[in-house]
This record gives sequence, structure tokens and C-alpha cells, in this order.
Amino acid sequence: MPPDSAPTKARLLRAAFEEFTQYGLAGARVDRIAEKAASNKRLIYVYYGNKEQLFDAVLAEHLGVLADAVPFTPDDLAGYAGAMFDHLVREPQILRLAAWHQLERPDTTPVEADAYRLKVEAVADAQRRGTVAADIAAVDLLALVLGQVTAWFAASPALRAAAPDEAFSPARLERHRAALTAAVRTLTLPDHDPGTEPSR
Repeated sequence: MPPDSAPTKARLLRAAFEEFTQYGLAGARVDRIAEKAASNKRLIYVYYGNKEQLFDAVLAEHLGVLADAVPFTPDDLAGYAGAMFDHLVREPQILRLAAWHQLERPDTTPVEADAYRLKVEAVADAQRRGTVAADIAAVDLLALVLGQVTAWFAASPALRAAAPDEAFSPARLERHRAALTAAVRTLTLPDHDPGTEPSR
């Protein structure tokens, strides 16, 4: 019976995640990944083909982890935005991986395309049911929500320095989270409760 490859693959993906978030795709080195994973470099090519395909595998894995950690709630986009913000505070490397993906490997993977397509369809369905404002197209609405989730992380250091407290202190993050969820709620809630008649 051949040995179980799952533990080796898990170590390689974990080591590759650390390497890619630190150095990006171009700067990452396969020999460093193998060394961190206590594995043979040849196994990276056996299991993943090449460095680019390994990057795609890392991205797909962390999209899955993110989906499990923060379930998508199209009827409560403000709650989703807050939960996503909390996850990114705990796991900021996800943002680094996403930034390297945009810079160095901007082509969309099938896993990524499916994940976003399903979310857009879910938002569109919520709009049809009247639980989400329908005055903005579903794809634009989702882009705006996700943009607000990452706004503080992506803001200029000069802008973050204008805050009255340290940019990533618990108090500052709590205040920004409250502002984020309030903004998303304003953007996404319909003008009336779908369970009642609109006021005349």
C-alpha cells in the first residue's frame, strides 16, 4: 500500500502559503518551501506541477478556508462584512496573498470564478426577495461591500495616522468595524421591511 501523501501535501501547502505571502510568486523559492515543509523539492513538482500551479493550489485552499470561516449571508451583508473584517484582522496574511495574486497572477482560477459567481447569484436572489436593496446591480453591490471590508487595511498609512488612536489597536478596529457595518447596512438594506407594506 503506497504511503499516504496527505500529510506531506498539507505541509507543502502550509509552507508555500508562508513563502508566497512573504515574497510573492516571483520571489518565492521552491527549495525554501521544501525545506520549511521538511520535504523533497521534487514532490512539489509531482503533486503540483510547477510554482504557478502551487500558488493556485494555495489560493484555492485559502478561499475554501475563508468560506468555511465566514459563511456568506446574502440576507445580512452587514453581518457578513463584520465577520469578514474580524477574520482579516485575525489572518492578515490573506490580504497579502490576495495582493500578490492581483499583481502577479491576475488570471481568474475556476475555483475563484465559481465562488464569486455563486455570491453574486445569492445577492441577486436576495434582491428579488426584497431583503437586499435592488437599486444597485448585484455584482456592483458585492464589489462595494467587499471594498468596504478591506478599506481600512488598504488605506494610506498617512490616512490611518490621522485616526485619534493607533491604527490597529483593538479600540480603533472596534470603531472601524462599527462604521463598516453601519455603512454596509445603509447601502444594502431596502427602504422598507419586506415583511410589511411600504409606508404611503
